[in-house]
Amino acid sequence: MSSREAQRIADDEGLDLVKISPNAVPPVCKIMDYSKFKYEQSKKEKENRRNQTVVEIKEIRLSMTIDVGDIAVRTKQCLKFLEAGNKVKVSIRMKGRENARAYQGVKVMEDFFEGLGGKAVQDKKPATEGRNIIMVLSPAKS
Repeated sequence: MSSREAQRIADDEGLDLVKISPNAVPPVCKIMDYSKFKYEQSKKEKENRRNQTVVEIKEIRLSMTIDVGDIAVRTKQCLKFLEAGNKVKVSIRMKGRENARAYQGVKVMEDFFEGLGGKAVQDKKPATEGRNIIMVLSPAKS
């Protein structure tokens, strides 16, 4: 129908003529109460913002000479972070002669990952970047 006729119908009912897709040929319009539509739209946006979760990246630092008990403590902390839905960045900073044996740090990282018991997924495998060895973990989907 013509836009004038649609506007006349909307005026008779005391409503507004709202263009849904103005770029279409012919343009698509809808007869509705525009203020009520805007109010409902803002309520939906607020609800979506409230339900949004922000994923943080937590960091756990290990060392190449870490002991079994210390690894258990770090593993427990890592599991807490993962259960909260956060990503975890596990890092080892190599000092002095440790740079020559970076493979030992990678082994420590792999042992740490195995200790998590499948509750994490490796986003980034252990890799040497300068003096650091970095691995990124995210929660496994159950």
